[in-house]
Amino acid sequence: MELSERLGTVLEEILPVTREDDGALTVKHGETFASLRVVTIAEGLDMVSLTQVLAWDMPLDNKIRAKVAKHAHDTLLGTVSMVEKIGAAKGNSRKTGDVLLRYNFPAAGLTDDALRTLVLMVLAIGADVRSALVA
Repeated sequence: MELSERLGTVLEEILPVTREDDGALTVKHGETFASLRVVTIAEGLDMVSLTQVLAWDMPLDNKIRAKVAKHAHDTLLGTVSMVEKIGAAKGNSRKTGDVLLRYNFPAAGLTDDALRTLVLMVLAIGADVRSALVA
């Protein structure tokens, strides 16, 4: 079984999974959602790429920037980052940011239980970071 198919199967046992047309999987965990896809880097090297959206349109100020920086420093499984943007509406100069957690890992050789556990650990960390940011 291909890794992307296996990933979807093991996650469907515990989470609602949407299989996207482009091969990505979308899962919801807590108040977050994540996109997972399998990327072949080289023959025999398949990576799972996970991007979890933790918060959208956070108002940007020094307090939020400091919180995100602390989580970026303290998070071991994944990289927390913020994408800063200026309001899209004409005349809107309000600065906001979207907070993401990204994690890539080689999945070859992982059992179904190990694969499921690793993904759940990363998703749980993302949910915890979200809770801390929006509290």
